Amino acid sequence: MTPFRRSATGALAPLHAVLIHANMERVQSRLRWLWSSAVLSVLLLGLGVASLVFPRLLTQVVPSTSFYLAQSLRGLVGIVLLFNVYTIYQQLQIREIQRQLSDQISTLSKIELRTEEVYKMAVLDPLTGLYNRRSGGQRLSEEMARAERHGRTLMILLFDIDGLKKINDSFGHRAGDQSIKAFAERLQKAIRDSDLAVRLGGDEFLALLPECRTEEVDHLLKRLRGIQIDLNGHLVPLNFSMGSSTYIPGELPEELLERADAALYVNKRAGKKEPLEVP
Repeated sequence: MTPFRRSATGALAPLHAVLIHANMERVQSRLRWLWSSAVLSVLLLGLGVASLVFPRLLTQVVPSTSFYLAQSLRGLVGIVLLFNVYTIYQQLQIREIQRQLSDQISTLSKIELRTEEVYKMAVLDPLTGLYNRRSGGQRLSEEMARAERHGRTLMILLFDIDGLKKINDSFGHRAGDQSIKAFAERLQKAIRDSDLAVRLGGDEFLALLPECRTEEVDHLLKRLRGIQIDLNGHLVPLNFSMGSSTYIPGELPEELLERADAALYVNKRAGKKEPLEVP
């Protein structure tokens, strides 16, 4: 998952590089047309020369007429040769441009791939592919500003995986990572396209839900429940605790997160799985 292309797991060809390739195909088409025109012009000129020569050979002509005919033929041949030389020169120039374009496309693609890798390292959580804490905090501030500007609602959900320490102790830290990834994948599938999932760190997750109704939250929670993972042949249920808070115009991001965290703490202590909002 990337912020601009969800669930993008591999490098995609940059759009402008694809357009350059398309333009190169057009150049190739024009090259073929140029070669065809050159061949056709040679054939037409050859037919023209033949139409002038053969009738003269079959009839008697005065010496002066033969001289001018020969000069005309030499001129036609010279024009054909000049045209062919010019065509070959243009072909070589176009091929050089194509080679330079190919080199530039290759370099550009490598730069964009490296840029995307750096972007992912800076913005995404390497284990789950969700937004990391830093980028998630930036998006939270943006969503809060948008909610206040347009008078819209914004709800956040904080999640904590239950019993992750026990999974680590029983099956190892690799199993713990597998549990975190499984929950992150289910969370990403459960939210809407307009929502945002964030891994805050460890087994803590955040979901930003702009303009979300209560029934939509219930639907999200239903989709999250019932997760089971296979750990060394054992199907282990993956449960979670959750706390929520709704943005109050004028409050800071830290205050909104603190209220959701307080609700999460109360739920975790009470052993509840239903949402609880702390005012």
